[in-house]
Amino acid sequence: MSEYTLADVSVVMGSYNEAEAIGPVLEDIDEATDGQAEVVVVDSSSDGTADIARDHGATVIEQEPQGYGYAVCKALLSATNPVRITTDCDGTYPMERIPDFLELVNEGYDVVSGDRLYHGADTMPTLNRFGNYAFAGLSSVLSGEYLHDVTTGMRAYHEDVIEEITWTENTGLSAELLIRPAMRGYEIREEPIAYDERLGETKLDPFSGGAEIAGSILRVCAEERKRQLAGLF
Repeated sequence: MSEYTLADVSVVMGSYNEAEAIGPVLEDIDEATDGQAEVVVVDSSSDGTADIARDHGATVIEQEPQGYGYAVCKALLSATNPVRITTDCDGTYPMERIPDFLELVNEGYDVVSGDRLYHGADTMPTLNRFGNYAFAGLSSVLSGEYLHDVTTGMRAYHEDVIEEITWTENTGLSAELLIRPAMRGYEIREEPIAYDERLGETKLDPFSGGAEIAGSILRVCAEERKRQLAGLF
């Protein structure tokens, strides 16, 4: 088994008008990784977010606004290191946990998923929190796997997971990024993390966005069940 170091880590994110938050997030990543990690930002902003990211040493890929999932997927596939860690650029996730996630990948986990709900996620808006519990319950029932937080934005992946699976979802990508590996037998670890209040304004409408995520869960679980029945594990 490979023993990866912080120099083998890529931290990736999609960004859309996050000028207020992205600087502190990138500073936290730099501190947590001793400046060794590659940082990839796929940006569709009009507020200078891309310039701030470049000033902090990130590789910035600019594209027209297409949605959360397409940006994050592009970032994941554009990263060059074997351990790829997703985060949001709104200051909600604990970047100081990156070395812990790396250690768990070195222990043999293919996906290390930050579980915001384990500690209650008190800083999360109430509607979002209950919605995320519902998404987890729906995913668990349909996938046959116990999953506790399927919409978290902070995860570590071994590169094989990212490159061996075809990703299809947009708003529901976070759920897809956990459900497909879990249903295909990859080693999954849901690791409790703290969750902070976001910096700046949210871009996701809880009702339309929630409906899209639920649709993704239904679609992905159905596709993976069909795959299992076909004997493609």
